[in-house]
Amino acid sequence: MTVRIRFDGDELEGRDGQSIAGVLLAHGHRTWRTADGGERGIFCGIGVCQDCVLTINGVEGVRACQRTACDGDVIERESRA
Repeated sequence: MTVRIRFDGDELEGRDGQSIAGVLLAHGHRTWRTADGGERGIFCGIGVCQDCVLTINGVEGVRACQRTACDGDVIERESRA
């Protein structure tokens, strides 16, 4: 089964059960937020480092490596000082 998410205005396809981070990585996105002036994306992949946080469906601070992609998810980048 395929899931479709929206990221930066683009529709991306992923596999059922795939994490948000997995879908983003599969489509060539290596970073998706900024913190302290640097680009961040997935680092540890197990939810410890919090480098991969995004806003998903209006909820801030969601770990992309821990959240399963669901059809219709709207993903937004975060920026932290």
